[in-house]
Amino acid sequence: MEKAKYTFFSVLKYGSLLLGAFAALLPLVVVLFTSFKSREEMANSTALTPPEDWLNFDNYKRAFFEGNMTVGFMNTVIVLTISIGGAILIGTMIAYILSRFEFKGKNVIMALFLFAVLIPGVTTQVATFQIINDLGLFNTRASAILLFMGTDIISIYIFIQFINQISNQLDESAMLDGASYLTIFGRIILPLLKPAIATVFIVKGVAIYNDFYIPFLYMPKEDLQVVSTALFKFKGPYGTQWEIISAGIMIVILPTLIAFLSLQKYIYNGFTQGAVK
Repeated sequence: MEKAKYTFFSVLKYGSLLLGAFAALLPLVVVLFTSFKSREEMANSTALTPPEDWLNFDNYKRAFFEGNMTVGFMNTVIVLTISIGGAILIGTMIAYILSRFEFKGKNVIMALFLFAVLIPGVTTQVATFQIINDLGLFNTRASAILLFMGTDIISIYIFIQFINQISNQLDESAMLDGASYLTIFGRIILPLLKPAIATVFIVKGVAIYNDFYIPFLYMPKEDLQVVSTALFKFKGPYGTQWEIISAGIMIVILPTLIAFLSLQKYIYNGFTQGAVK
């Protein structure tokens, strides 16, 4: 009886995992097939029909050159690097203060971070746009950088869990040697947060890399396009060139896929260590 029960739950577990993997990979397979098809072939075949010519890279060439991907990748790297660096610095400093210091309003601050997560972002877009426009940042990279630089409760939570496991005696010893709080943060706390920083860097970096809404709304100039908005020009009022867009999607996915496969152990270690600690 116990063996049959164990077998049933094992089949259910692995069956659900396979179903989830199939649901996640099916759209990618469709996009991959479409990226190698011509417009005529796409119109005369189903979405799951493999392409006739796997060496047809015309769609990829058009997506890269007509989509001006070089400019898109350059702007993406600039926005991503500054935003991630600022978000990590702000997040670690907030986590350090909330973890190490006791002051009035500490719980209120944590509650406000949690409350902010519950507010749909679209409801604040009018006010946000007005602020960005009044600051003179509309149609500049600074607008996206400023919005992406804001930290979030997940990053703060990860940092706090790691900081809580760093002994207060390190702080006290450093203070006896004349170190300031800023020195303690920069030379003791920050180096010990490398696993958490790597996790936040990857998770938040992928979110910024894939974001379409903020660059599209705040940086509409063509020379400010990022990789997520570069392919929008292939959508017109009289039709959409899905084969070109699919090729562009594969180009955009490739850096993310390589980064994830190379650094996935840091993602898992960061989350699991933060949860255990």
